[in-house]
Parts: sequence; structure tokens; C-alpha cells
Amino acid sequence: MTDSAGTPSEPDSPAGGEAEDRVTEGAAGGADGETGAGADGRRRWLHWAALGVSFLLLVAAGAGWWIYRKLDDNITTDTGAAAELETYEKERPASIALGAQNILLIGSDTRSGKDNRKYGPDEGTQRSDTTILLHLAADRGSATAVSLPRDLMVHIPSCRKPDGTRTKKRFAQFNSAFELGGTACTIRTVERLTGIRVDHHMVIDFAGFKGMVDAVDGVEICVKEPIDDDDALLRLDKGLQKLDGEQALGYVRARKTVGDGSDTERMDRQQKFLGALVNKVQSNGVLLNPTRLYPVLDAATKSLTTDPGLDSLRDLYDLVRGMRDIPTERVQFLTVPRRPYTYDPNRDELVEPDAGRLFKRLREDAPVSVVPAGAEEGDQEDGAPAGKNAGKPDGPDSPGPTPAPTFTGSNAAVGTCE
Repeated sequence: MTDSAGTPSEPDSPAGGEAEDRVTEGAAGGADGETGAGADGRRRWLHWAALGVSFLLLVAAGAGWWIYRKLDDNITTDTGAAAELETYEKERPASIALGAQNILLIGSDTRSGKDNRKYGPDEGTQRSDTTILLHLAADRGSATAVSLPRDLMVHIPSCRKPDGTRTKKRFAQFNSAFELGGTACTIRTVERLTGIRVDHHMVIDFAGFKGMVDAVDGVEICVKEPIDDDDALLRLDKGLQKLDGEQALGYVRARKTVGDGSDTERMDRQQKFLGALVNKVQSNGVLLNPTRLYPVLDAATKSLTTDPGLDSLRDLYDLVRGMRDIPTERVQFLTVPRRPYTYDPNRDELVEPDAGRLFKRLREDAPVSVVPAGAEEGDQEDGAPAGKNAGKPDGPDSPGPTPAPTFTGSNAAVGTCE
């Protein structure tokens, strides 16, 4: 039996089904608002966008690594001092307060290097123009910076000289330790004087100090009287002045033509300037802004020499991170209690037992209080504890525990003209 003429036979191929599928895909594409060609274009655009983002991330990572390596390589490691201190490890004081840190900051008056030659001839020697023992409390709730007078008469141990020979033990002014035996000799002298273990040290020269001040766009300071000092290359009017790096260096170095010409008064100016610098850095958010922090770090690391424990950018960052939340009123500055040396009024000696009290509190990480000069609480001498009962045992009628000794000083929260 055959099919009727009016009934078409079914095709052997599924052509009709493919046509229906294409119609369905087209309808679906139209429903999404894109044709097949549009979808392909979108996929290609996403592909290239992903490649572009990946490229930018690689560039950023490379730039970040370059910046890190540049700053890291700026730092000079003082391996010689580390070796010398290791030789005398048995005679060094032990650390008492776990977590507290004592860092010796040394401002070198070296004339070597093109940026330092204009301050005098390079005679191949250097002295510690400024020395500060910085104590960071274990809880990082306070920082106490104690200035050690350059003219303080101290016992200096036998030290290794740059040529390999050794010096003899001597009783001499403090800054000659740096000239004779460098950083290691200075650290050993400080540890013998104070009984405090020096955990780290930093040495910075004139150029590094200037660079840091310029990197924060200058620091405001109050000038009590006009200054005209040829030795310090400084001329300033009276009143509130914003100092750039060059002016700031002259301000902290000036001595003979400012005030009474004493090193004690110069240390007071140095402390006030450092307080103003700390305040400027914290108030302007430098520590939290990478764009502003980079030039500060670049300037500092270019002229910075440290022990192996602080010779990397990561080590310095960890140190700064631990300090950035300290309230400015808890960043304190003072000079070790001193007076003119009995046998030479141009030299200094410690005032005891006041200096001993200060060193003991720093060793034990106990709080140290400071008051401005002239803010007397009873009979108070230069550098001595304030108050009649400061540091004395409780009497029979004492209302409470022995008050902590108070020393003449300042803090970073005090305004420069206050």
C-alpha cells in the first residue's frame, strides 16, 4: 500500500529541528537585550579588562617592592659595634623589665659626606653632638627621652679604636667616648653610668636630621630672642617661627650666642624641638599616610646607622607602630640631673641621689613624672625631684605610699610658646 498523493513524506534529516533551535536561541538572545555577536564582544571586553587589572596589580606590586628595597638598602648596619658589645656581654647589665626597650639615639657631628662638609673641615673624627637615652615602656603607654650632657664627666672603659688598637680606661667628658671608640664605647659608657641595658642604638648625622624636618614640611618653634649665630649658620627673628631643615639644625646646634651659652640650655632647646617634631608628625597623620610617610623614611634611612636588630625597614616599622599611639603628653623629655663639675665649671657631674633614682625607675620600667622648669612643688633644685617628700620613705603621718620622684622636663603636648 502506498502513501496518498496529498500526504508529504517525513525528511530523513532533522533540519527542521535545527531551525527551531536557532529561532529559540535568537529569541533568548533578544530577550536578554544582546545578539550572539554582542555577547561575544562582552566576553572579549571582560577578558581584556581582567588582563589590564592583573597588569596594574603587577606594576603596583613591583613598585611597592622597589620602594621597600630602596628604603631597606638605605640603612647602614653597625656590625663593628655589635661584635665589640658581644665581646663584653658578660659585663653588660641584664634586661629587667620584659617588653620595655631602651634605645640610644646619637647625633653625630661628623663632617664627612658632601652634605656635612659645610659645617666644618673633615678631620676624620666625630663626636656625639647629642645623646639621648629613649625608654619605651613595656605597655607602650609612655616614652621617656633622657638627654646625657656631652660635657658630663664619666668613667670611660678601655675601648677598641677604628685602627684596631685599644684606649686606656679614663675619666673624661662623655662625648669623647664616641670620638675614641665609636658607638660601642658610648654604649658601654652609658650602661656603666646608668646600669640600664641598651637594647638598640641609632646614629644619625646632620644631613639626616635636616631631611626629616624638610620631609614633614618644617616645624614651628618659639624663638625667645633674635638669633644671629655664624657658627650655626642661623639667623632668626623673635617669636613663632617655622623652621626648615637647615634652620632646625642650626637651632638645635647653636650654643655660644643663644641664652647663657650653656650646653644645658641647648639640650632644653633640643628637647622642645623634638617635642614639636613629634607633635607635628602625629597631628598631621604622617605615620598613617604612606604618601607622607615615605619621604620621612627616605630622609631618615639615608643617614641612619643602626645595630643589626633595627637595620631593616620592617624592624623600624614595628618600632614606629608601637610608638604611634602614645599620647603626646606621655612623650616626655628631660635632662639627667646634673650640676657644674666641682673641679671645672665648664664640665658637668651627676646630682645624686636624684640621678640614681631616675636610672632605677627606667631600669624597672616604673613611671617617671616631669614638670616644667620653674613649676616648683616645694624646694626644688636643677634636676632634683620636686616636692619636699619626693622619693622619701613614708613618715608616721604619711597619708599614702611614697610619691614617685618628679624631674624637671617637658612633654610633646606642650605648645612651643608656653
